[in-house]
Amino acid sequence: MNVLARTLSVHNYRSFKEFDVELDPDITILIGRNAVGKTNLIESVQLLTAGQSFRRPTASQLVRNGEGTCRIDLSFTGEGRRVEHALVCSEGKKSFFSNGKRTSAAGMRGLVPSILFCPDHLDMIKRAASHRRAALDDFGIQLNDRYAHLVSSYARIVEQRNSLLKEYPVPTDLLGAWDEALVQTGSALLSHRLSLLERIRLRMVDAYRAIAPTEALGLSYQSTVGEIDISTSRAEIEELFRGALGRAAEDERRRGITVVGPHRDEISFSIDGREARDFASQGQQRSLVLAWKIAEAEVASDILGRYPMLLLDDVMSELDARRREAITGFVQGEIQTIITTTNLGYFSNDVIDRAKVVHIDGEKK
Repeated sequence: MNVLARTLSVHNYRSFKEFDVELDPDITILIGRNAVGKTNLIESVQLLTAGQSFRRPTASQLVRNGEGTCRIDLSFTGEGRRVEHALVCSEGKKSFFSNGKRTSAAGMRGLVPSILFCPDHLDMIKRAASHRRAALDDFGIQLNDRYAHLVSSYARIVEQRNSLLKEYPVPTDLLGAWDEALVQTGSALLSHRLSLLERIRLRMVDAYRAIAPTEALGLSYQSTVGEIDISTSRAEIEELFRGALGRAAEDERRRGITVVGPHRDEISFSIDGREARDFASQGQQRSLVLAWKIAEAEVASDILGRYPMLLLDDVMSELDARRREAITGFVQGEIQTIITTTNLGYFSNDVIDRAKVVHIDGEKK
């Protein structure tokens, strides 16, 4: 039995004074013209399922202009229980609650993960490598507390190590200690990344084949520590990492930054053996991203035993009919979906008949 989101309520949140909606266990379509706040509602769901949003907002940015506080509530039922998640923003701080008890952003994760697909993601293949790394890590953070801890710890280590590298002269003894922390934490993060990426790859190959049956998808991880893959042991990764750090030592001191490690790695896509970033058409790039999102949903189900929520924010207008059909065909199962759109014409009658359609006007009372 899946845990499902049931009701969403916002108060003094971004553009909304008050808004309440009962969510359909299957598909909820939020329709309205541009700039009426549809993406804000998607963000509110993401905040209370993932503990963060794609916008990375400060607390003050979430509060409606002219107001002092805002509140978001999202209720869930399933598996014989009811859970209430809430976020209150006041005095520049975010406070998360679960069933009335104060918790952290991490306390929002794990109950029902959410997968967001928005127009910004459609350029993931050709954008900087940091966007592809973030896509993988943001997904992993929702699935595993250890993954989340490694991502945050590794980022702090890189920050501290970069500070030392900027000093003159560089304090060698201190740097050595941070080197080992970088190797240990970075190698653990690499092991988790490789494992998760392999799960995504296996699911993504099938999803892409359904969209483009005549094309062969490739997905690989290219690390700055050396040649590694899913079969490389943790000890082997650590050995490669230390060697790469040694070779980069002079360059790092000259530039004052850490140039080796997971924060500099690349996730590479190919179609029929050709690098997608260089050769894929716009349609092929969008098919790759669509297949990635479908794979995320499948992997989340594999790991957690239940599907996540799928949040589709105005992507239908950016996809052609074939790709729209692929994604609406996928959601016609066990996956609860919230879709924002300006036009119901993007959907088949079957989808509209099954969905709850909610009109968002410009008043946002």
